[in-house]
Amino acid sequence: MEIVRRIPRMKEIVRDWHRQGRTVGFVPTMGYLHEGHLSLVRESKRMADHTVVSIFVNPLQFGPHEDYDRYPRDLDRDVEILSREGVDVLFYPSAEDMYPPGYRTYVEVEGLSQKWEGASRPGHFRGVATVVCKLFNIVQPDFAFFGQKDAQQFVIIRRMVEDLNMNVEVIQLPIVRESDGLAMSSRNVYLSPEERAVAPRLYQALQLGQRLVQEEGERDAAKVVEAVRSFLAQEPRIRVDYVALVDPEDLEPVETIRGRALLAAAIYLGSTRLIDNVILNVK
Repeated sequence: MEIVRRIPRMKEIVRDWHRQGRTVGFVPTMGYLHEGHLSLVRESKRMADHTVVSIFVNPLQFGPHEDYDRYPRDLDRDVEILSREGVDVLFYPSAEDMYPPGYRTYVEVEGLSQKWEGASRPGHFRGVATVVCKLFNIVQPDFAFFGQKDAQQFVIIRRMVEDLNMNVEVIQLPIVRESDGLAMSSRNVYLSPEERAVAPRLYQALQLGQRLVQEEGERDAAKVVEAVRSFLAQEPRIRVDYVALVDPEDLEPVETIRGRALLAAAIYLGSTRLIDNVILNVK
């Protein structure tokens, strides 16, 4: 596996692959890899001739009081994992190369970026869309892989790709969970042992909502949201940020559940913010 730190070298490698008629799969990450990331890597290796993984902790998507400085990083560990998985290239650019002096171009997907996660983290999706756009331009992938845990992020990236006529197919893969149901996340390392014991309640709350809809026939979105909130409120260490039941295409709240819907929630456990979601299917 080649570790590439400079943008021109990354573009040169991909140009050579494309000249040979080879396809490129791409997995953008912020590092501190877990099985969720590796599920994306394995699908990329299955679908594409070559796989590129990026590790870049993007300063643009962190607010002024968020965890940019303490976000977990362990490059040596990540290199070992990716080498074992048979990744072709690890792209590891610096913030100075991605955003050099004088940088002033940003991407914003209007109407999708300001709600839910965007309301809680102003500017977050502007940073996400900007860095993903840049990475797509640098890596020029045929396929790019994202996890369902960041469901709103995927909707925004898919809209950006469609609106800007990008030549990449974006693919979303299911959430990978710990044995007790907690969605895998690099930020889970922030949890104290006591918080970690409580954390699976987030998924349990979403499962409750799922059962209400798919097994008990509830179609009133407000009642499902209230049931999820009430379940979470039973644990005093949990502070609910939001619970939302939305259309998975445009993220607009639904009143009556029909077809597919996305039930999503964000909570705080201590200073750690956790997000999760489930897809509801009503026939």
